[in-house]
Order: sequence, then C-alpha cells, then structure tokens
Amino acid sequence: GAIVVDDVDLGSINVQRARSAISVISQDPVLFSGTLRINLDPFEKFTDDELWEAIEHASLKALVAGLPGKLYYEVVESGCNFSAGERQLICLARALLQKSSIIIMDEATANVDYQTDRLIQAKVREEFRNCTVITIAHRLSTIMDSDQLVVLDRGEVVETGSPTELLERRGGLF
Repeated sequence: GAIVVDDVDLGSINVQRARSAISVISQDPVLFSGTLRINLDPFEKFTDDELWEAIEHASLKALVAGLPGKLYYEVVESGCNFSAGERQLICLARALLQKSSIIIMDEATANVDYQTDRLIQAKVREEFRNCTVITIAHRLSTIMDSDQLVVLDRGEVVETGSPTELLERRGGLF
C-alpha cells in the first residue's frame, strides 16, 4: 500500500524531505538535557525572536519569561523539571517552529489534565488549520472536530468518514 497525504505519495519523496514535512507530538514528549532553546531548536536554525513567537503561540510565554535564564534555562533529562502539560506545549512550540505540513498527534493529550487537553486541542485547531493533522486517539473528544476519521481494527481500515457520518452508521465500530 501507499501513504498519500495532500496528494503526495510519501514513498515517492526522499526520507529527509519526508522527515522535514512531518512533526510528531507523542504521548511521551521528547525533551532532553540541555537548554530550553536547544530543545525547541535542536539544529539552531531559528532566531530568538522566532522562538519567542512559537512560545507565545503555544501559550508558554508567561512560563518561559519567568524561568531563570529564559530560553537558556536548563532542562533536565526527559524534561522532568516541567509538568506533563508543559512538556507537551514545548513539543507543540517545536512543531510550530518547524512549520511542518503534516502533524502527527500520537495520544498527545493522554497524560495531561483536562484544561491542558482543551488548550492543546484549541492550539492544534488554530495553529495547524492549514496542515494535515493525523490524530491517533482513544478518547472520542480528541477527534470529534476532525474532518475525516479512519477507524482501524487489528491494523486494518474498517471505516472512514466524518465523525457525524460514523456516529450515524449502524453496526459500525466507531
């Protein structure tokens, strides 16, 4: 089979181009020891102003402005000096910086509180409205605003359609 996103077969493009087109925000956010700046921009491609813009769009400006050293605040291994929600928002800011056309949300809000879940969902809808967002989720509330759903069962596609269509379908798995 083929994976086609925005009419492009991902198998037809080189790996580097595919990787640059995709940002992943996973259930277990990836942060590493080093500065917050390096965690946001590991390849040092962006200016401080661009980082601050992404931080603001991810609703992190007040938090980062209050940190000692701000962008140069030291993140401990796995980002343990941030809450689960703050780590997710940092990953969201990283994705905003990359300006990827495809965003993969892999159970991204599974480990955050309700308020942070709502914030992340709102930010994704607002900031990535012109992107393809692939959401892997078990919570229906996470995907009900989606344009199109693909329901899998044991790795096989069993249903596709809008949330409304799938809810109205008798005998469906959704």
